[in-house]
Amino acid sequence: MLKNLYLKTLKVAEKKSANYFLAFISFIESSIFPIPPDVLIIPMILAKPHRAFKIAAIATISSVIGGVLGYFIGLFLWNEIGESILNAYHLTENFLTIKHKYAEIGNLAVLIASITPFPYKVITLFSGFVEMNLMSFLLISIIGRGLRFFLVAGILYYLGEKAKYFIEKYLNLLFVMFCFLLILGFYII
Repeated sequence: MLKNLYLKTLKVAEKKSANYFLAFISFIESSIFPIPPDVLIIPMILAKPHRAFKIAAIATISSVIGGVLGYFIGLFLWNEIGESILNAYHLTENFLTIKHKYAEIGNLAVLIASITPFPYKVITLFSGFVEMNLMSFLLISIIGRGLRFFLVAGILYYLGEKAKYFIEKYLNLLFVMFCFLLILGFYII
């Protein structure tokens, strides 16, 4: 099943509209959507390695703009939208503890969530809710998201067919590791 989904994603990645789809997914993932853009970035780069850094730039810019949307949702619409997103990730019980801790480690939290599989949208909402400095949030998000997506692009670009072979051979193991890292990210934050 995972292999079929991977092959279908590779076909989508080859289409001309893939960049627009990636921009849309990267944007909404940063504020409301649960699936990270990496599921598109990786196949898109494997399908067209010569466009690796353009793909990373599209994901970075779209993700940061989506992060600003998440920030403003947290700032202005917390009661209407933000809480329901936190409920979906089962983080409401620890909310007050997280809120107080966030005042101390907000910049680090944004950086970690920007780079790791931890849902970046949770941090964008929190950043707005606690009124983190918007320029700090923006700068750290650009650095973190750029580092994440350009690192993936660089690795896939330079490894080329070796990366494709490795991913296809160990797809199930990589999926399990990704899920583990996601859970670990929740635990750490």
